[in-house]
Amino acid sequence: MPGTAEVRSLYRAFLRESVKFPNYNIREYVKRRATTGFRQHATEKDTAVLDSLRQQAQADLEVVKRQAIVYHLYSRKQKSVMDIPLATMLEEQAAAAPYSQSSS
Repeated sequence: MPGTAEVRSLYRAFLRESVKFPNYNIREYVKRRATTGFRQHATEKDTAVLDSLRQQAQADLEVVKRQAIVYHLYSRKQKSVMDIPLATMLEEQAAAAPYSQSSS
């Protein structure tokens, strides 16, 4: 039967792994699923069910760890538009403009 400390440790491991996702949506999804999953079974008393839930949670944690690595390997270099300084973005857009700004 898993102890309270072991369950908390497993929950914290889910939260730690969720931070490793570069994509905000996936990061929040993993946090949300972990929180709802652990809260949903917080009142469970049957030791056999608790043991199977712990085993399933450990298997799910391993999947999350692998997926975090894969998402990190294939993530974009630039995180989001909000990370680009405005001046840099405007300079790049001006350089890529299809027309020239010559004086007539």
